[in-house]
Amino acid sequence: WALHLKNVTISLSGQYECSFATYPYGTKAAKIQLIVKAEEEQHYLKKGWLHQTLEIPCLGDTSSENLSTYPLKWLVGSIFHLNRKKEELVIKEPSCPAMYRNSNALYEQRVFLGLNNALKIFPTKITDDSRVFSCHVMYHMERVQKSSITVRVFGK
Repeated sequence: WALHLKNVTISLSGQYECSFATYPYGTKAAKIQLIVKAEEEQHYLKKGWLHQTLEIPCLGDTSSENLSTYPLKWLVGSIFHLNRKKEELVIKEPSCPAMYRNSNALYEQRVFLGLNNALKIFPTKITDDSRVFSCHVMYHMERVQKSSITVRVFGK
C-alpha cells in the first residue's frame, strides 16, 4: 500500500497515517512524518586573481560531505544573461571519471575537478569576471542541492 503525491508543496508536510482492517487480527495502522523542503540553493561570491588558479568548492566552504557518492554537474552562465541557458562544463557520475564538456571555447582545457569535486580554473582570465558557476548535486531523483558562485577577477 502506498500513497502517491503529485505536485508536492511545502504545505503537504505533516503526519500521515495509514490504517486498514484485517481479519481476524483487527485494525493495523502505521504513521509517517513527511517533511517537504524547498529546493536548496546557496549563493556565494568568489574573488580570484588574474592568471592564477581559481578553485570553487562545490557546495560552498561549509560542505564537509563526501560528494563522490552522488552525481553532480558544473554549469556556467553570466549575470548579464540570466535568462539564457547555462552551459554544462563538467558532469561527474559516482565511480566514473569526470566528463568535460568543451563546447564553451572560453573554458576549453582550462577547467578540471579538484578535491571533493571543486571546480578549478587555470589560468584565470578577465572573461571569467562576472561569470556564475553552478554546482548541482543530485542526492535523489527529486532532490537536488545547488550552489551558485559569482566570480570576480582582479588584476595585481
